[in-house]
Amino acid sequence: MLRRPRLAVTPLRSPRLRALNQPRAAGKRWWALGLLSGSLLAVLVWPPATWLARAVQSATHGRLILAEAQGTLWQGSALTVLAAGVGMRDAMVLPSRLHWRVAPFWGGLRLKLTQAGMLSGTLQLEWRPGWKQQQLAVLPDDGGSASGVVGRWPAGWLEGLGAPLNTLRPGGELQLSTQALTLHSAGQGWQMQGQATLDLLQASSRIATVAPLGSYRIRFSGPQGLGPVQLSLATLEGALQLSGSGQIDPQGLHLRGEAQAAPGFEAALNNLLNIIGRREGALSRISIG
Repeated sequence: MLRRPRLAVTPLRSPRLRALNQPRAAGKRWWALGLLSGSLLAVLVWPPATWLARAVQSATHGRLILAEAQGTLWQGSALTVLAAGVGMRDAMVLPSRLHWRVAPFWGGLRLKLTQAGMLSGTLQLEWRPGWKQQQLAVLPDDGGSASGVVGRWPAGWLEGLGAPLNTLRPGGELQLSTQALTLHSAGQGWQMQGQATLDLLQASSRIATVAPLGSYRIRFSGPQGLGPVQLSLATLEGALQLSGSGQIDPQGLHLRGEAQAAPGFEAALNNLLNIIGRREGALSRISIG
């Protein structure tokens, strides 16, 4: 009877086989280490745009969101969304994408923003960090002191901030202008220097039968030194007459003002005046903060 010869099988734990596999295993380890190092370097040199989106959302407590961010921190784009806060359902998005370019310079970063139909040309911001402080300045393209219209946005975008704006359903156009505007932060909130003007043009509201209600201006003025930002509210034109003054400090917005109907619009605006303030005859007293 013939016996089949036994096949000699080398066990995996054979010292000879381990010796043969060592160069291959070492090559794999170096390849994996190189891949990991390259990936880390790519993230440091080209950090994803989502890093900027997270920073903006955190700094604004979820009120301004850069959605669908694409590109890198240095050059990218996103949709701009206003929301009432983290996890809130109310949110309004602008139709065009916001594009940015970030470039370092001696002392900080320079950010250039463009958004079709919203920003007037290129908006340039200059951020200068420091020891327990930082500074953000609004500059025109030539690097001089900022002056002029920054941008225009539909007033309906504000509905995303929630109550009471989502009830008022504002219509019209928001226009922002600045003059030598600089913001400083030293751990006690932001301080403002310069001026900013926010115009609400051809305003309307879902709860008002008169459209448009009018055009209005809020002017923000920063002190020369430390102190709260002063603001004033005035009517440019319209059936609804608004006026007031106040300030913005670390505790928030404080505004005292009054509203009344222009002659001939008393009956049409009676319900709106009851909602926006405390009635005192023909006047409606506005109190915020």
